[in-house]
Formats: sequence, C-alpha cells, structure tokens
Amino acid sequence: MVELSGMNESAKRNEPVPPDQPQNPTTGEAMPSKAQSTPASSSPEPVNPDSVSSQPVGATPAADDTTGESTTVHDMLSTDTTMNFSQEFAAQIASIDSNVTAEEQESIAALPSGSALLVVRRGPNAGARFLLDADLTSVGRHPNADIFLDDVTVSRRHAEFLRNGTSFSVKDLGSLNGTYFDGERIETAALSDGAEVQVGKFRLTFYASRLDLARAASE
Repeated sequence: MVELSGMNESAKRNEPVPPDQPQNPTTGEAMPSKAQSTPASSSPEPVNPDSVSSQPVGATPAADDTTGESTTVHDMLSTDTTMNFSQEFAAQIASIDSNVTAEEQESIAALPSGSALLVVRRGPNAGARFLLDADLTSVGRHPNADIFLDDVTVSRRHAEFLRNGTSFSVKDLGSLNGTYFDGERIETAALSDGAEVQVGKFRLTFYASRLDLARAASE
C-alpha cells in the first residue's frame, strides 16, 4: 500500500508553479511575485535630520550663495529707489496737510514754475486763494491792492510779496499792526514752502510750486 503522506510530500515537491508566479529556470524554484520583488533601495530609509534641506518642495536649489547676494543687492537697490522717490515725493507735497482741500491740492499741484499760492487759513475770507505770479504783489486794505484784505486791522498799504526767480519773500511796508512770519514780526523774510504769514487778522499759508521744490531737491 502506498502511503498517502509520501504522495502528498512528493506532490508538494512536484506541485506545478501557478501561472502568475514564474519559475526560476535555473533552480526550478518559484520566482518572487512583483509585490515581493520590489528592490530594497525603494524602501524608505531613515532620514538624518542634519541632512534635511530647508529648500521648499519643488524649488530648484541654488548652486551657490550668489542667489542670496543677488537678492540682497536687489533689495538694496529697491530700498534706494524707494528712498529717492519718497524724498522727491515728500518735497513735492511738502506742507500739504489734512487742512488742505482736494481743490486746493489740485491748485497747488498745477502751479507752474516761478509761481506760488497764498491760502487764507484764518480771517473774514478764510479759504480764499491768491496767486503769486508777478515780481511784486501788493497787500492791503486799499481797493487797488493786488490782494485786497478788507479789515480794519490791515493797513491800506500793508505789505508786499516779492519774487526773485523762483524764490519769494515778504516785506512789511511800515504797517500799524505789523507783518508776521511764522509767529514773529518781521520787516522782510524769505518764504519757505508751508510758511505762515499774518497780516492783521488774516493768516495766509504760502505754497511754492511743486516743480521748483522738486528741482531744488535734486540739486
């Protein structure tokens, strides 16, 4: 009688290889399946924290430090450009504060070279604007004055605004109540952008041409 156990062992040894598991032609043993034949190198390896790059995913690593230097130079150039632009812009809008209306800003911005604007900030006709575009502009209570200020605190011939090129000055003409520049009584004074001139009850703010300010800032 043939032992079934022997046949079973023999059958196991001679068991055909399943179709989806190829046989090694040399040894006759079953080849590992695709799932088992994954190369060891594809398995994740322990990561050394020191070797981890801080480069963002998908970013191309820089070959050297020149990228950082270029970025620094670019930032410096941008800063210098912004600084120069800011200085010029600040010069062009000097003394334009929250008290200046949009209409006044347009008038100031539109001033041609060699001209200026006086805006009455306090007085009976607050908000009035007077253009200075001549070498001499008279101010007083006289009806023929270039700038007529109708108040008893103003002398008939009170003061003059003088132009010399693109510069302006104010001169008192011996008025009774005097002419004040930035709070101080003066006989004559050179005007700077945003300066305040007081004639009697009237306080006038002086605005120079933005073109002249920008030109002076660049010199």
